[in-house]
Amino acid sequence: MSALKAGDDFPADVNFLYVKPTPETSDVLACGIPSPYNASAEFKDKKAVIVSVPGAFTPTCQNTHITGYLSKLGELKAKGADVIIVIAFNDPFVMAAWGKANGIKDESILFATDNEAAFSQSLGWTLGPRTARYAIVVDHGKVVYAEKEPGRDVGVSGVDAVLSKL
Repeated sequence: MSALKAGDDFPADVNFLYVKPTPETSDVLACGIPSPYNASAEFKDKKAVIVSVPGAFTPTCQNTHITGYLSKLGELKAKGADVIIVIAFNDPFVMAAWGKANGIKDESILFATDNEAAFSQSLGWTLGPRTARYAIVVDHGKVVYAEKEPGRDVGVSGVDAVLSKL
């Protein structure tokens, strides 16, 4: 597979791992059991946003990139986003803790791992072994937006760019 572009079908067999938020796992120190999230199957009948970052708890990812999505969650949902998934190279436990550290205790935004960066590697969108910074919007199985950041800044993968494509 190569980089996705608007008009492409979202690829088959894309799976992420995440720890499903539950009352029992709501504390940032609580661990849950990672479950697969079959993005290919889930996105067939939903409007979805994938936001990829190089790493959880890193300065740009936390302070600039993800905070935009958190602060504009209502706007994303109002524009029809059924699913918002933040993915990174980190394991599902770190991703779950990152979501909880940001006040996410439900499935309003999923924090998942692109296990071994498999999906990102299939697109050619990595930073060494890590996931690159990018955003993809999928509408009922069709890619309507897919952009990778050309540098270190947050622009084409930021929340305002994604909102303009929903």
